[in-house]
Amino acid sequence: MSVCKQMMPLLLAGIGAPLAAAQLTVDVAIPEMDVAEYHRPYVAIWVQNIDSKAVTNGAVWYQIDADGEGEKWLKDMRLWWRRSGRSLDMPIDGVTGPTRKPGSYNVNLDHVTENLEPGQYQLYVEASREVGGRELLHVDFDWPLTKAQTLTAQGKTELGKLSVTFNP
Repeated sequence: MSVCKQMMPLLLAGIGAPLAAAQLTVDVAIPEMDVAEYHRPYVAIWVQNIDSKAVTNGAVWYQIDADGEGEKWLKDMRLWWRRSGRSLDMPIDGVTGPTRKPGSYNVNLDHVTENLEPGQYQLYVEASREVGGRELLHVDFDWPLTKAQTLTAQGKTELGKLSVTFNP
């Protein structure tokens, strides 16, 4: 029997195949503020492993301009900057986008789960605003998923409610 024929039952059973990507959506709220000088926040969404090493970036919203001036404020998202941002060349295709005004946003992050190895992870959302504050939210999750789940966190200043929904 050839090697290919011997391996076929294993492949059909899914043994040795990469884990399938899950549907991942993040709903994040940017609250309206009654302040004299309002600037839209910079926001970063990323996944890191239990050892605090960034695994992948989901979204980075910042002031994108032709001269790159907006990039100098990315470091104000301090945790994201230390874990991932400072080693990146901006903009990142499919990840970066412009800042958002106050409101609720649904972000599809299916690409984040494509190459996750089995283990424990944290999905972080960090926001920083000029003449404002900084806020960091996270939810913990195990990979691979065994069932659909929604995890939540609640911001107090720069971020509102965070909902992270996984569908295997």
